[in-house]
Amino acid sequence: MTCDLVRIRLEPLSVELKLPLGSSLIAALAAHGVEFPCGGMGECSGCQVRVLSGSLLVTEADSATLTPDQLAKGWRLACQARAHESLVLECGQWRMQILADDNPSDPIPKVGALATMVAPSIPAVISRERAGDQSASSSRGLAVAIDLGTTTIAAQLIDASGNVLAVETALNPQAAFGSDVMSRIRAALEGQDLTTPIRVALGQIVARLARGRASQVAEVLLVGNTVMHHLFGSLDVEPLAHVPFQSPNLAEQRFTPRDLGWDLPSDCVVRFARCIGGFIGSDILAGIVAAGIALGDDLTALVDLGTNGEIAIGNRHGIVCASTAAGPAFEAGSIRMGMRAVTGAIAYVALVDGTLRPTVLGDGAPRGICGSGLVDAVAAGLRSGSILANGRIADGSKNFPIALPVVLYQSDIRELQLAKGAIAAGFRLLLKRLGAQVSSLHAIHLAGAFGNYVQIESALRIGLLEAPHSVIHAAGNTALRGAKMLLLAREEPQLPPIEHVSLAADPAFQDEFAACMTFPENL
Repeated sequence: MTCDLVRIRLEPLSVELKLPLGSSLIAALAAHGVEFPCGGMGECSGCQVRVLSGSLLVTEADSATLTPDQLAKGWRLACQARAHESLVLECGQWRMQILADDNPSDPIPKVGALATMVAPSIPAVISRERAGDQSASSSRGLAVAIDLGTTTIAAQLIDASGNVLAVETALNPQAAFGSDVMSRIRAALEGQDLTTPIRVALGQIVARLARGRASQVAEVLLVGNTVMHHLFGSLDVEPLAHVPFQSPNLAEQRFTPRDLGWDLPSDCVVRFARCIGGFIGSDILAGIVAAGIALGDDLTALVDLGTNGEIAIGNRHGIVCASTAAGPAFEAGSIRMGMRAVTGAIAYVALVDGTLRPTVLGDGAPRGICGSGLVDAVAAGLRSGSILANGRIADGSKNFPIALPVVLYQSDIRELQLAKGAIAAGFRLLLKRLGAQVSSLHAIHLAGAFGNYVQIESALRIGLLEAPHSVIHAAGNTALRGAKMLLLAREEPQLPPIEHVSLAADPAFQDEFAACMTFPENL
């Protein structure tokens, strides 16, 4: 059996893809760094592409979300598009200047709004470490922003205006030593070398990003959680192995390309931004900047849903933050038929007339289920009564069929309960720390890959989030966005006091965690 393929070229990166005729663009574009902030529901316009060659049908979501002028110019929502012929597409995310405010649907405050806080100054910023070095060439106007995650790596090459010139994504090679940060710490303490693999991998990523223009790269900025910060910098992780999980080495780390074996100019500055405390790293610091938490009086929250779940809540007067060991369930790492969001993964599940209707990435046969599909499936089971509030499968069986051969086991539901309970409990305790109620929140920004795709209705149904739907927004990769903002800033942002709260040391956490383990009775 043969399958007709169509060619898709993505500009401005000149990336070429081959997709089965009639297939959705989501999985292929996501693999190359395109974000889908509303989870591919066609509601936010964040995944706009412009048709430069070929044609894409105008869908109902296109008409509802985009203006007639945008449609006439060839703009479409990538999440709603299917490849029926060869195409050349311009990705709006890669063309957009960071300092522009040209996407009114974006819930994240624009960098322009940060002008008084970070004093943007475009061309000089990227080489600010050499301010006073008159020999620095004006052509040195490129920089690399890297979000080093526990599971995945995302990196972008940007110019002095914030335009994205190249994108690279990859899996973190440290995954061979375990899927979560505690496994990585244990491996490092047992004498395993987790520093060399990540430095080599990132060096290769930077080389691909800067191919043909490495001499123009003036700075590389990395952000990541505290364990990634320590392992990349070859710092001692032993203090992070036990309560109170506090390390004395939270400061920014600086390197030369020679230190790392990277093929970049000798005076290029490589920085790993500072951590906040405990397992709260520079990815959350960057996220706080990207979400504009420190800009006003309104109480705003950032929730990064990943292997190590992080929460920050505050305003310009102060911010509290905490990390909680959610485990790999949100990325389907601990699920028996779990898999990454690639072809064959069930990414969404709807309940239609009492029947589960799964959406499979790549439009083929289901092979497993990813994190967003897991949350959808359990939420659908709760709505139908197939799953009880205590997490038990109602008919007493040990599995819950989604789309054969893919099923959820009782243990999978328990893993999700543990993960969502940890996040919900941490959120409750931080609000109590502030003396605030959920009703006080102006906005909750969901960050990270999982937060980018999870359906908010499903997150509410399982009790992962406890807030009005209207204040919750998918925010995409705030760590990477914040890193770019920091690269374009003349000075470090003057943030309010940030208090790190150690949930492990809070005697109320276990009781709150136990209370958050069950699913809401009726929503």
